[in-house]
Amino acid sequence: MQNLKIDGSRLWQSLMELARIGATEKGGVCRLALTDLDRQGRDLFVRWCREAGCTVSVDAIGNIFARRAGKDNSKPAIVTGSHLDSQPTGGKFDGAYGVMAGLEVVRTLNDLGIVTEAPIEIVAWTNEEGSRFSPAMVGSGVYAGVFALDEALAKKDIEGKSMGDELRRIGYAGKDRTSDRPVGAYFEAHIEQGPILEAEGKTIGVVTAAQGQRWYEITVTGQEAHAGPTPMPRRRDALVGSARMIDTVNRIGHRFAPLACATVGFVQVSPNSRNTIPGRVFFTVDFRHPVDATLSQMHEALHSEFRAIAEAAKVEVEIRDFWYFAPTPFAEDCVGAVREAAGRLGYAHRDIVSGAGHDAVYMAKVAPTGMIFVPCRDGISHNEVEDAAPADLTAGCNVLLHAMLERAKANP
Repeated sequence: MQNLKIDGSRLWQSLMELARIGATEKGGVCRLALTDLDRQGRDLFVRWCREAGCTVSVDAIGNIFARRAGKDNSKPAIVTGSHLDSQPTGGKFDGAYGVMAGLEVVRTLNDLGIVTEAPIEIVAWTNEEGSRFSPAMVGSGVYAGVFALDEALAKKDIEGKSMGDELRRIGYAGKDRTSDRPVGAYFEAHIEQGPILEAEGKTIGVVTAAQGQRWYEITVTGQEAHAGPTPMPRRRDALVGSARMIDTVNRIGHRFAPLACATVGFVQVSPNSRNTIPGRVFFTVDFRHPVDATLSQMHEALHSEFRAIAEAAKVEVEIRDFWYFAPTPFAEDCVGAVREAAGRLGYAHRDIVSGAGHDAVYMAKVAPTGMIFVPCRDGISHNEVEDAAPADLTAGCNVLLHAMLERAKANP
């Protein structure tokens, strides 16, 4: 059992075939949640799981569960997975690697005729990215009880289409209750989406925790006016006020360095005409930090400084606290299983805190949870040029196999 290895070539081929769905010119993917391309990716995953002998079911928020029976199916399943949806200009490994790694674990167990004591499950979570329907991690959030099902199904994209309607349209509005699947442990394999592992020459990141996040929606209201006849002192320019606030977001991030991250990633200007002073601006703010007390300080700084800027710019500001989750430590036994597997297999590894949110964050609320990181080239993710070495992806999947077997108990 100590020498078990997955088929790295097969894992790579699966990733490359999946990446053809929604492929972009620069080598990435655009597979937004609950679009026709997402449906195609889901269909391919379901077909592969059934060919691997799994029983496939879909819950009411569209999460897909593929179950490989164990010797004692009354035991809670040992689960692994991630997501198949992407950013608009996403890469072919973010999320997809975790789902395909789970599939490769099952295929390897089949090849070797290994029966686990507990059943094994692979899950593809719905709308992890949050790029079409906000916030992120909705599928796992419903499973973990963070979001009410009805609330999640009612969420709409920028065109006014709801998650519920789109799930029905693509054929993935399941009937299973989201809470009816007990989990013995959950593991998620993922590219790091940062530069640390590559810079230090480490193959495996043993993820001990995920940092906390706060998302905000900001609406700045001034007064539209003609760009020519309106004197500068009389202007109530919503874009000028917003620009000062956006700069403040960046300064708050630097103020709480080196661990803080602060980002404005979405801006809408109205009326967006070259000779009209903007009367309304909407933008988003993303704060992250591994220490909740520091995240709270960043939160207070945003509120107080935005109000001061609004007053000085003669505009109004509405701050909506849109989404929050606290820093999340992962279970010591699952973290230990990952660390032990990496060491036993001879991979250079280090403990690491996740800078991104993952479905594992919500799964940690309901089951012992661990994560495995592998390097991505230049630390780049959420980008079409996102890349990872086949050998590193294989290594991460080997660690996943051994960590899951430690919890599922294998019988050759």
